Amino acid sequence: MAQMRYSKIKITVDSVAGKCPLGNTPGKEFFIERTTPAGMCLSAFNSISPAIQVLRYGGSFPWEKNPDEAYICCPDHLNRTVFKLERAGEIVIKG
Repeated sequence: MAQMRYSKIKITVDSVAGKCPLGNTPGKEFFIERTTPAGMCLSAFNSISPAIQVLRYGGSFPWEKNPDEAYICCPDHLNRTVFKLERAGEIVIKG
């Protein structure tokens, strides 16, 4: 049977300029396995979701120094939160 492999993604709040309405502070961590993590703002998750997919399936961003990471901002321009996304292990689903 076929197996599907993809990367587990760790999200760390890198910085907050202002005050995140959900109380996120630098260092807070989330892990993405299959669904949106509890406590993450849906607007922020929608902003970082495309980058999660790129990292999850082996892609990278040419402007990042580390091909296993990406830095993405939430859309709140008054309380800008920067998230660091990184590969954090592999998930295997057996079909």
